[in-house]
Amino acid sequence: MPKINILPKEIYQLIAAGEVVERPSSIVKEMIENSVDAGAKSITVEIKNGGSTYIRITDDGCGIERAEIKKVFISHATSKISEKEDLNSISTLGFRGEAMASISAVAKVELLTRAENEDCGTRYEIAGGEEISCDEAGCPKGTTIVVRDIFYNTPARMKFLKKDVTEGNAVAGIVDRMAISHPEISFRFIRDGKKTLITSGNGELISTIYSVFGREVSDSLIPVDYSYENMHLKGYISSPTVSRKSRAMQFFFINARLIKSQTAMAALEQAYKNLIMVGRFPMCILDIELNPSLVDVNVHPAKIEVRFANEKPIFDLIYYGVKSAVEADRTVKQAELAPKAEQIYDIPKSTYSSKIDFFRRKDESPVQQTFKAKPNNDFWRVSSPQLDFSAEEDKYERQEVLQAEGAKTAEKALIQTEKNTDNSITVDEGKDVSFRLVGEAFKTYLIVEIENELYFIDKHAAHERMNYELFKAQSTVEVQMLLSPVTVSLSKDEFEVITDNAELLRQCGFETEPFGESTVAVRGVPSLVGDSDVKDLITEIAQKLLEHKTDITPDKIDWIYHSASCRGAIKAGDKTTPQEQEMFVEKLLSMPQIRFCPHGRPVFIKISKYDIEKQFGRV
Repeated sequence: MPKINILPKEIYQLIAAGEVVERPSSIVKEMIENSVDAGAKSITVEIKNGGSTYIRITDDGCGIERAEIKKVFISHATSKISEKEDLNSISTLGFRGEAMASISAVAKVELLTRAENEDCGTRYEIAGGEEISCDEAGCPKGTTIVVRDIFYNTPARMKFLKKDVTEGNAVAGIVDRMAISHPEISFRFIRDGKKTLITSGNGELISTIYSVFGREVSDSLIPVDYSYENMHLKGYISSPTVSRKSRAMQFFFINARLIKSQTAMAALEQAYKNLIMVGRFPMCILDIELNPSLVDVNVHPAKIEVRFANEKPIFDLIYYGVKSAVEADRTVKQAELAPKAEQIYDIPKSTYSSKIDFFRRKDESPVQQTFKAKPNNDFWRVSSPQLDFSAEEDKYERQEVLQAEGAKTAEKALIQTEKNTDNSITVDEGKDVSFRLVGEAFKTYLIVEIENELYFIDKHAAHERMNYELFKAQSTVEVQMLLSPVTVSLSKDEFEVITDNAELLRQCGFETEPFGESTVAVRGVPSLVGDSDVKDLITEIAQKLLEHKTDITPDKIDWIYHSASCRGAIKAGDKTTPQEQEMFVEKLLSMPQIRFCPHGRPVFIKISKYDIEKQFGRV
């Protein structure tokens, strides 16, 4: 039988540290929680090199008396609980007594503190679990802790740290969450010498949300204030007119403690059912106030997982609280109007409009456009000038049409000169197919007669696949520079993945750059997409990049093309003229490889004349 060894202190401390100290953000979380429990009204967090070499946290809390300082770094030493019954009603953020002992086991720690009843403060140093010095020092009331060189004595664990920007973003995310959970505390975050976050600490949650996430997010929120069975739900949720492609902006708190809860998430999204599209998610910052005895936070060392004594009341509280707030909201989505300009387009006289330029023939010069403000009702996007649309003969003449009542915006309209409605185009080499456009159903499906069959064409699915084929055919994606950059607010993880993949996005036609701590500015987009839905598209791409980090580059490019093709395609319900519909069918039938959209849905279905006549009893 193997001999049983009693592990020495330096080994069991390292094992315990592995549960608590995973990365710099873990240290920051634990120390901020201690500052909050100490009654601090102001907390400053400073990091360098993502926190791997330097973390300093300063607070104006109660401080630590000199006689108690050494106990701080002993495992399972805590001021939060004293007997087992205390575990049934934990009201503090920290309580396990593991954090500081674990941190000092894998890093060099310097503590400077003074309690209110002391005239002189104390400076204490410890590294690798071993005390270095303990001296008197002059300092204000409160505590400052400096942590240097994380994992200096465990190089194997240091290898698992990510690059500085990634670790720094993780720390920023922790500070953000702690700030919104405690709006009564003023937070300052300094990153490599630059102040990136300052909150007022005035107790107003919406003010803190504005400081953390910006105006765009704060302006889209509606308040929640609801009580149920001695529990209280408060915070903010997004209006149904605003939704996101991921759950990255959903934050739940229990008595100001950040938690992860499937019950809370399910209740939130159930309250939005039939109010937002499938695949879209609401934002929320919600705090549940309840009796601590009803929830067990002693589940995991990170204290983010919890268990409820009864899940149903929690579900009902969130569901009915959110539902009531949503139903009381009367917000109507506001259209983003193009800025007024003297001339929106500068179009040579002998060209098609941007709506139908998608179908320009190969013998025509590309449209020369000066984009100052793009109309919201564009149907087709500007196409690549290298495309061959294989039209047999010139069927159309161009005529410039001014908009009503002397508007200065000029668009092109296509005038069909042929008297008959049949068209003859080449589908396969040596084979001509004539079609007749019957009409359009539900502003979504084009109905076309070809020989003895009726075809129902899903114009969105077809246009999406056309765009996708055009993306793949281009050696260099054409970029449309935007007159005014579009700013997109993202979560810290989304911001990081977009900035890390800037070159990949550039290959796909997106010109992006950082615009603050969690915002990117989009200055150019693929010309097939135009400038509509840029925010949703960038958010969607960010989420896919997060979900598919290990995909090879060609696969990433492929599904970015999928997303962009979908955004740039005509939507179901959009109005199209008969001339546009006819040209669309011509183009579709000239591309026989198109049978399904990039997501696998059929582009068209057909019904034979025989089947129709059979239904009417004619055969």
